[in-house]
Amino acid sequence: MAQDLQYITNEAGDRVGVVLDIGTYQKLTTGDRDPELLTNLSLEELVALAESTLSPASQTELDNLLVRNAESQLLEAELTQLDQLLQRVDQLNILKARSRYTLHHLGLTEPLAL
Repeated sequence: MAQDLQYITNEAGDRVGVVLDIGTYQKLTTGDRDPELLTNLSLEELVALAESTLSPASQTELDNLLVRNAESQLLEAELTQLDQLLQRVDQLNILKARSRYTLHHLGLTEPLAL
């Protein structure tokens, strides 16, 4: 692939862009790329997502419902509420994992301080 690209540099010699041949560009922009990568987010957004948590209010509510559920004290509506919160946690964990996977794919495996 090294022959398939050329770098654009500024006056100081810093790489500021790249020119790809059409074949390489098409490989990068077609369906060959991993669908789990979050490609439309900035680095800052990926880090924020990777480090995200439930809101304090939702976490407190979840903790309370889990304790009461373990004691079999939940009403039907509360069981539904618990299921919804657990689904939210699952979705958040999937997004966090995809964000970390994307950061790893970009070569950024250490936690970033932005």
